[in-house]
Amino acid sequence: MPVSLTPNAITAINDGDVNLKPLLQVLEIKMIGRSQERSQERYRFLISDGVSAQHAMVAVQLNDRVKSGQVEKGSIVQLIDYICSDVKGRKLIVVLNMETIVPHSETIGNPTIFGETDTEAQKPLSAVGNIPPPNRVVFNEPTAQHSVNRAPPRGVNIQNPANSTPSFRPSVQPSYQPPASYRNHGPIMKNEAPARVIPIAALNPYQGRWAIKARVTAKGDIRRYNNAKGDGKVYSFDLLDSDGGEIRVTCFNAVADRFYDVTEIGKVYLISKGSLKPAQKNFNHLKNEWEIFLESTSTVELCPDEDGSIPRQQFSFRPISDIENAENNTILDVIGVVTSVNPSVPILRKNGMETHRRILNLKDESGKAVEVTLWGEFCNRDGRQLEEMVDSAFHPVLAIKAGKVSDFSGKSVGTISSTQLFINPDFPEAHKLRTWFNHGGKDTASFSISRDTMPGGVSRNERRKSVSQIKEEGLGRSDKPDWITVKATVSFIKTDSFCYTACPLMIGDKQCNKKVTRSGTNRWLCDRCNQESDECDYRYLLQVQIQDHTGLTWITAFQETGEEIMGCPAKKLYALKYELEKEEEFAEIVRDRLFHQYMLKLKIKEESYGDEQRVKMTVVKVDKVNYTSESKYMLDLLVR
Repeated sequence: MPVSLTPNAITAINDGDVNLKPLLQVLEIKMIGRSQERSQERYRFLISDGVSAQHAMVAVQLNDRVKSGQVEKGSIVQLIDYICSDVKGRKLIVVLNMETIVPHSETIGNPTIFGETDTEAQKPLSAVGNIPPPNRVVFNEPTAQHSVNRAPPRGVNIQNPANSTPSFRPSVQPSYQPPASYRNHGPIMKNEAPARVIPIAALNPYQGRWAIKARVTAKGDIRRYNNAKGDGKVYSFDLLDSDGGEIRVTCFNAVADRFYDVTEIGKVYLISKGSLKPAQKNFNHLKNEWEIFLESTSTVELCPDEDGSIPRQQFSFRPISDIENAENNTILDVIGVVTSVNPSVPILRKNGMETHRRILNLKDESGKAVEVTLWGEFCNRDGRQLEEMVDSAFHPVLAIKAGKVSDFSGKSVGTISSTQLFINPDFPEAHKLRTWFNHGGKDTASFSISRDTMPGGVSRNERRKSVSQIKEEGLGRSDKPDWITVKATVSFIKTDSFCYTACPLMIGDKQCNKKVTRSGTNRWLCDRCNQESDECDYRYLLQVQIQDHTGLTWITAFQETGEEIMGCPAKKLYALKYELEKEEEFAEIVRDRLFHQYMLKLKIKEESYGDEQRVKMTVVKVDKVNYTSESKYMLDLLVR
């Protein structure tokens, strides 16, 4: 089978032609190891058109082609999707998709490295061993798969398709003379041509010019913040393209003001001229390693015509039974039938601002149910509609996009700023769930993974332990913390350092609360905020000894739990001891708090202190003992 490499394709690619789909030969394959930001290996090819050769990075999604032997040294491949980027002054071809045309061939022509001097160019690359090693270029490829329309191979004439090991005749075309479109004039050389639209999955930080066409699927509110650089504001929105690729876009300060009103959920935009940075996985749940940051030169253009190829939303639903084993703060999608809705109640935040909370229950075919907490606007808008439906004896299907898992008092799902709720949505998962519920699922018993209680009033998810069991069972020494409940009595409280001075400044809608110290001007200095204040707050940092019938141990109680134990604010105790110097009154308050019995929920985790490992026990909730419920609980233990 005679095969002709695309003549002077290397030159054309370097001059900006990304639609050529050339046939090239692989002269060298090298694995260049793993990067610090990702755990996948990367491959670098040396590809040739028979006259010129150039190095190319291969996207991670093509690694299997090399590992399986589909592409090897000598293979002739067709580049289907590719770009040419300028990295540190060097041209680098990035292969995003390719097809193997001939699995193996002898070296075609006498190629030389593209862009070398005349003296160097006189040294032919007749064999792979003659190729000089280039400078290493670090490149991070996109990891997500994307679909590309495949064009038929050029220059391939299949003469004998029945032959499994075809013969072929290598050939080299005459020297290529670049047409006028590749000379040093025109829009390509001046970078004036419109940026080529590429899939989100193909984005990487080394592309000079790009554009993506995508739909806004979620949009957060503008948030204000304060750090060492001063005050600022930020907002983000999520994009989805026709290939299923997702990415988050973030805008700061003036850029946020410019684009906030422009971007609307559900609409399609053409976006270009942003910078890509590693995604901050603490705040970004999308399956993309990169995040777009828009700048003053960025463009966001509304596409007036609806693009039906781009989905309006993309879900990855998890059954409720999976949530039971999900880690705290996991962001996930869940769908279920609403079985009950509680009234909305006002909640006072730590910063003094009031918000609203509404709790509802979901069940699904997994046999499990979960509490869903709606916060803020979700309470009033969607929550009221759900409550009216359930009150009228209709149980709607609710799909939750980007809910946040909480492990406080069992597992539950809560809304965050990027959460979206879909009531009775029109897609297959919802129809299947509705059919199940109407044909017996309504009467099927479901086990709650949230705060369902046993007859004695004790949570099903509560791990009741005695003080001695904490040490005997080695609690807190695994990778994850242990959460237990102990019924114990306060036997001693350390009073030499029961609180600390805290920063009162607000960072966004939260108080800083970091430790502050006296400055030279006799004001309070916060290293985190890098600002001084006239006043400070006093927050509990209590060391408390507790005991039960099996032994005693030490626990730490912070602000809220400290107030529950001490019965008064830390500022009052600090003033009595250090400002008013009323030692007797101070001591009387402390004595009065001893020998009270509580139900204490503890977080137990081993931590490092220098070279020493210590198990730290922190109080996360303090309740007075309900002796009626406790008696029923103990009676239930006897019945078992």
